[in-house]
Amino acid sequence: MSTATAESLGDDTTPLSPWWVRWFIIVFVIGAAVLVAMTVLGYKHAPPIPQSVVSSDGTTLFTRADIENGQGVFLRYGLMDNGSIWGHGGYLGIDYSAEALHQMSLQTAEALAQQQYGKPMVALEATQRAGVQGQVAQLLKTNRYDAATQVLTLTPPEVAAWKSQQGYWANYFKDPENNGGLSPDWITDPQQLHQFTAFVTWAAWASVANRPGETYSYTMNFPYDPSVGNVPAGDATFWSALSLVVFLVGLGAALLASGRFEYLGWISAGKIEPRVQPGVSTQGQRALVKFFVIVAALWLFQTLVGGATAHYRIEPGGFYGIPLERIFPSNLMRTWHLQSAVMWIATAYVAAALFLGSTLRKQVPAALTHWAHLLFAAFLVVIVGSLLGEWAGMLQWFGGWWFWLGNQGWEYLELGRLWQYVLVIGLVVWFAVLWWLARPRDNASTEARPVVRMFLLAALSIPIFYLPALFYGAHTNFTVVDTWRFWIIHLWVEGFFEFFATTVVAIVFYQLGLARVNTALRVIYLDAILFFLGGLVGTGHHWYFNGHSSFNMAASALVSVLEVVPLTLLTLDAWGFIKTARGGDQNTPRAKIAHDHKWTLFFLIAVGFWNFLGAGVFGFLVNLPIVSYFETGTQLTPNHGHASLMGVFGMLAIALMVFVLRQTATERDWPGIERWVKYTFWGANIGLMMMVVFSLFPSGLRQVWDVMQNGYWHARSMTFIHQPTALIIEWLRLPGDLVFIIFGAIPLTIAAFKAWAGVRRQGAD
Repeated sequence: MSTATAESLGDDTTPLSPWWVRWFIIVFVIGAAVLVAMTVLGYKHAPPIPQSVVSSDGTTLFTRADIENGQGVFLRYGLMDNGSIWGHGGYLGIDYSAEALHQMSLQTAEALAQQQYGKPMVALEATQRAGVQGQVAQLLKTNRYDAATQVLTLTPPEVAAWKSQQGYWANYFKDPENNGGLSPDWITDPQQLHQFTAFVTWAAWASVANRPGETYSYTMNFPYDPSVGNVPAGDATFWSALSLVVFLVGLGAALLASGRFEYLGWISAGKIEPRVQPGVSTQGQRALVKFFVIVAALWLFQTLVGGATAHYRIEPGGFYGIPLERIFPSNLMRTWHLQSAVMWIATAYVAAALFLGSTLRKQVPAALTHWAHLLFAAFLVVIVGSLLGEWAGMLQWFGGWWFWLGNQGWEYLELGRLWQYVLVIGLVVWFAVLWWLARPRDNASTEARPVVRMFLLAALSIPIFYLPALFYGAHTNFTVVDTWRFWIIHLWVEGFFEFFATTVVAIVFYQLGLARVNTALRVIYLDAILFFLGGLVGTGHHWYFNGHSSFNMAASALVSVLEVVPLTLLTLDAWGFIKTARGGDQNTPRAKIAHDHKWTLFFLIAVGFWNFLGAGVFGFLVNLPIVSYFETGTQLTPNHGHASLMGVFGMLAIALMVFVLRQTATERDWPGIERWVKYTFWGANIGLMMMVVFSLFPSGLRQVWDVMQNGYWHARSMTFIHQPTALIIEWLRLPGDLVFIIFGAIPLTIAAFKAWAGVRRQGAD
């Protein structure tokens, strides 16, 4: 690349080098190809589901149908939002695979002790116990699955363990105190208990039996349980070490580039006239404000059920003495907490994108009002219908239709399949309306067309990359489902939503006169290249221990560390954001627009901060394979989740909401709205920080330490969660929750209703 061309990469007045778009395409194509290859290998290397599981004398214990139907029981009763399989799921209850494996270890050891010494394990001498435990590990590590006949044979001690587990699980579901707040007698049907036991026994077998030709299990020896020989595979340490080398090289290259080019940030120097004026809006644009009433109400709902969900870790058998679990069991509360979070953030993005698209038109079409009403009704139906359906589904009101109308049971994708289809249709219609509003040929400014094209491309990726949510059913192999599930959780949310969010911010800054086209376009390309460089293949860091091969661990470990690089670069632009938000000399148009939209800018500063801390620092902490091996499913996971989902996507959603409210509010109405927005900014950020610092982070560190000392099963047990020290840390979550709700969510709800009342007075509904 020539010097002249290289210099043009960092200049916001000269044409951009064609290498920006070339590198964008190269990185995306290569990353997508590797991701598809890992997905295909996920099908190939998924733990096999036997046609039948038999004892050594040939007696059938359970069948493939039992295992698959047992997975259905796991889902229809919402158990993935209570506990987890292979570390993936909820954290209120146990990890079912780890507990089943440890129970298998205990029962097998007892059977061998009685068989060889005629005594229980506790009565044996130390050397005898060590000998028996060594036999247990050898026995369970031996893979007796015959691929030709698809038959898995269990030894007599394993058969004894299998028979004892059915009673164990029946007892587990009786009392909320034992299971993290499920309704009493949550599962009582003997056939369903038999099927559920078959499913978790298969999951336990896959986590301990050596993969053919390897010295580790199908799940790379996860979960950690030395009593069965499950210790970290060498791959986890090896690829973790190499990934640190890649991280340092990538970070150094990024910092070198930021120094080589004078300025790669958002804010352009010099005088730029704003293209929108606060308080000047059309009826169609004001019709979008009602979306933000739903956004605020959903956020308030999410915080309330989130607080209740957290309290179930302290009192699973009663909410301050009230038997709340009988009506709202803990797994339902967690389902609502996750679903409402996704819904309010997505609704904010959808409405803000339509508003921004309309500002790009030479003239806003009058029909926008009608489309706003139609989409609002559709979103309201999906939101209310799916939330109520999840409740009814868990209560088993839909019978055999639970998967379609009720609760699918897959974490983050709990809404019934019918609601998913309606959501996809709604997103497609939304994109069609957005295209109609923002298509380049109708732009008010010809120079903005390159940015608008990227904006529309990013918007199109939202409905397209949600489609993997439809690629599986209730009985699909758990490894295969988890593969597609993280296409949504990671690739859709942390990849294409990041891309979409970057283009939205670019349009905001361009319209406000804070960034020139080349500045905005350059940052879009840079962020997209960096996000896709680490984010596409990096999806695989969720698949380290769920049945994928060592190739996945190698590729995703080496690449996912690069996800931190763009987040680190955000800190280089922080001061520019702060100076712009302060406004400076109020006599310039630029300063006035910055002053009018200072809370939008403040929330964007918060996005940068939480992106670095939540997604960067906390994400990096849990992504290395050797760390993830001990950490997956502990409180460090929701620590990362809260700081990144709320801190990044939530704060950005509120920033866009505040932008729209300021644009549609009159000069008379805005001061009354702004006061509540100010409370929200400080309440949400301080409350979130209190949650992380006082509870989630120390709780996670303590839990990981217990995993390393006593095994994964122990750190996920009710016994550990209800230790006195653990309960004190859980109670320390309460102050942060209260600040977050009282000074964060409630003020924003008030602001939304005041803004809605204001636009109604202007003639929009």
